[in-house]
Amino acid sequence: MKNLVAGVDIDRVLTSCALVDEFGKIYAKGSFSTQDSKNFRDYVARLKDEIVDLANSLDTPHTITAVGIGAPNSNYYTGEIENAVNLAWKGKLPLAQELSSIFGNKPVVVTNDANAAAIGEMIYGGAKGMKDFIVITLGTGLGSGIVVGGNLLYGHDGYAGEAGHITVVKNGRECGCGRKGCLECYASSKGLRNTAIELLSGTDAPSKLRKIPLEKLNSKDIAVAAKSGDPIAKKCFELTGEILGEALANLVAVSSPQAIFLCGGVANARELILTPTRRAMEKNILPLWKGKVKLTLSSLEYENAPILGAAALAIKEIEKRNVVVARRKIF
Repeated sequence: MKNLVAGVDIDRVLTSCALVDEFGKIYAKGSFSTQDSKNFRDYVARLKDEIVDLANSLDTPHTITAVGIGAPNSNYYTGEIENAVNLAWKGKLPLAQELSSIFGNKPVVVTNDANAAAIGEMIYGGAKGMKDFIVITLGTGLGSGIVVGGNLLYGHDGYAGEAGHITVVKNGRECGCGRKGCLECYASSKGLRNTAIELLSGTDAPSKLRKIPLEKLNSKDIAVAAKSGDPIAKKCFELTGEILGEALANLVAVSSPQAIFLCGGVANARELILTPTRRAMEKNILPLWKGKVKLTLSSLEYENAPILGAAALAIKEIEKRNVVVARRKIF
């Protein structure tokens, strides 16, 4: 009998699910529209059906031991999604409790996507064997999963690690959180796009980006232009890397990580973002850590990284519970 876990990644548009083993092998994968369920309980039932359908599609004898979920604004301690601006359902949503209750009381654990990515990197990726590292997700916003002593840093309330909301520019760009100058306003796909718009409006210099309507311009367009040598597009990544690298130097002073991993859409630009970020981090880092902290890209496949991270979260939870049971037997 093969033990599998279900990994679930929830975003505004799509919910992706996979059945995964302890080595990161995906046995079945599927997805459905997050937006189709207007009622939260209907969504939970739809999620349960998707996992069951995936399980029924397998010929391999198996059992699903736990479910791990990466979702916006989710709290590991409470198992709730709380006022996620990108989801249709508002308030505190008891996702872990609801899904577990209709799933035979199997363990269900939730956290945000960056935390899930960090656990995925530790179990399946480049952070194997590491006890102290940071994963930075560069998507629409900026998320961070901080691992200290082999455990995710959750804080007293479950929301620790919001590096995207560190202030990096006083009275800077307005952030969706209601503050100004947050890191994710500059180091994210949205931030990269806004940097491009500012540069394009501040000069008459020729650029391939001028051929793209501003309302359609995205980080992928900027990366393509930069790779072709477009000076304004390259400048976008330079400026983004400078701000991100300086912020990472500050994070190093807090948790002293062995490595920092970048993942997400902006990280797909690879050296375009990695090189200026590394340069700025080394320039601003305390001499105590100069040359000691590895800055690299996630080794997880971009397409599967979110669900592998969620699956890893479930595996980590099973390990924790097994340790607790073993201690109870001893004492």
